[in-house]
Amino acid sequence: MTTPTRPPVLSMDVANAPIGAGEDGFSRLTFGEQLEFWAAHTPDHEFLIYPDRNLRWTYAQFNHRVNRLAKGFLAIGIQKGDHIGIWAKNVPDWLTFQFACAKIGAVLATVNTAYKGEELDYVLRQSDMKMLGLIDGFRNVSYIDILNSLVPELKQHPRGHLKSKTYPHLKHACYVGQEKHRGMYTTAELMLLGDHQPDHLLDDIRKTLTCEDIVNMQYTSGTTGFPKGVMLSHHNILNNGWSIGHRMRFTAADKLCLQVPLFHCFGVTLSVMAALTHGATIVAVEVFDPLLGLAAVHQEKCTVINGVPTMFIAMYTHPMFKMFNMSSLRTGIMAGTVCPIEVLKRVIQDMHVTEITSVYGLTEASPGITQTYGSDTVEQRVNTVGPAFPGVEVAILDPATRELLPPNTEGEICCRGYNVMHGYYKMPEQTASVIDSNGWLHTGDLAACDEDGYYRITGRIKDIIIRGGENISPREVEDLILTLPEVMNVQLVGAPDEKYGELPVAFIILNEGATLTEEAVRDFVRGHLAAYKTPKYVFFVREYPLTASGKIQKYILKEQSKALVDQRRAEDNILRG
Repeated sequence: MTTPTRPPVLSMDVANAPIGAGEDGFSRLTFGEQLEFWAAHTPDHEFLIYPDRNLRWTYAQFNHRVNRLAKGFLAIGIQKGDHIGIWAKNVPDWLTFQFACAKIGAVLATVNTAYKGEELDYVLRQSDMKMLGLIDGFRNVSYIDILNSLVPELKQHPRGHLKSKTYPHLKHACYVGQEKHRGMYTTAELMLLGDHQPDHLLDDIRKTLTCEDIVNMQYTSGTTGFPKGVMLSHHNILNNGWSIGHRMRFTAADKLCLQVPLFHCFGVTLSVMAALTHGATIVAVEVFDPLLGLAAVHQEKCTVINGVPTMFIAMYTHPMFKMFNMSSLRTGIMAGTVCPIEVLKRVIQDMHVTEITSVYGLTEASPGITQTYGSDTVEQRVNTVGPAFPGVEVAILDPATRELLPPNTEGEICCRGYNVMHGYYKMPEQTASVIDSNGWLHTGDLAACDEDGYYRITGRIKDIIIRGGENISPREVEDLILTLPEVMNVQLVGAPDEKYGELPVAFIILNEGATLTEEAVRDFVRGHLAAYKTPKYVFFVREYPLTASGKIQKYILKEQSKALVDQRRAEDNILRG
């Protein structure tokens, strides 16, 4: 087994370095120092806006709020290295929590908003969480009831004296809001406690912090397997966020419509850190809603908008879409999953996001590995995910031998550099399974690189459908079916089959009012691709199973395909008599 011997990339783009950069072009700031820089230099510039409630915080106002909460954390015994969880929608004080943790050296552990009791139980245990911040709940799931059922001692002990038999590390709970709950602090109370602490406490701690300290533990979204806590440092995230914003030509004049969840790396890095490192403004909505997003762009004249394909589709297909002025938009990111070509073209044409880009990466890479430029041709932006970021080395390796592959050859896309995580928390074996002895992070994704250094994602190693020994790339078939005017979205999965091993099965969402038959889809594919790539069955659905961050859970579709195929075969047998 051999691995590439390319020299490692040691520096960023020194000619265009971020604030606080060393001679190698990397920022050496912590989150807190980056925030304090703007609070000092552009104190009156708006940092965070919630247009639906007219909440507007300047950099100086937000920094002051963060300091109050940070000192409140210190007052109840939160220390450097402690793990603090947050289980909430994109409420205003989500970011206050994040930066307050960063200023005292605590690690913010993000909790997926879609989690329920068993999943929270897992994260509380696995993360060694000392405090959990939470809201009422989300989508008919009561977070308060779940926490009280898991930690009944909350109602038995006064605040600050929690002793849980099940979770010995858990000492505090904080309601992120004004409402009082038995055994829990509120953010307002912690800030009042902070007001009575001397400022030098933060100054003293700041001297002990470095950019290499772990600041975030982002739990993977769980599209496959159980969640793992990805340990990321200030250095990982700030530099990645700056590179993303730089490639999108960010300036302090930009306003970013934040509608992706903050618990996910799309929210934390691609959005918040891209804006923060350039002194820009964040225009936030609490939870994705196409109407709220459209209104935010219209009202605040946003220049940047990020989202996964399903979000963009929901916006430009909304019945009220034409009532809103999108002309202020300039750039944005469509990421989180493979970007359908037709969707990207609609975003450019209908939403005026002429410099829309695509970022490829994964949580373990902070998350960005490659990104297109807004100035790239439409063909490059719809067919590739762009070149690697400065400071990130990317290679296409043979999945079996791990040998370096030549240009235009499909293999596993891997990276190494400043952006690679410090590992999975308390999971050394799982860490070693994805980061090899040469420092390469193995993504599990298939890709090819052209002579110009642009990468094209072709699928996931596990998503490849193997029908009778023939490999079928789902994306190739999906991209073709998406050219049908009736089709809004399509997902191709492999259904288990005794004879062939797997059969390609398509799940299609039609545009509103459109009609299409299964046979028409099959005939269309058969007319353009090899017969074995034609979906054996086509199922028309209204929606896909999604993670809270909007990613389509293909493994659930794959599980559903077995029962649906069995049912279809049974019906066919009855018809045959």
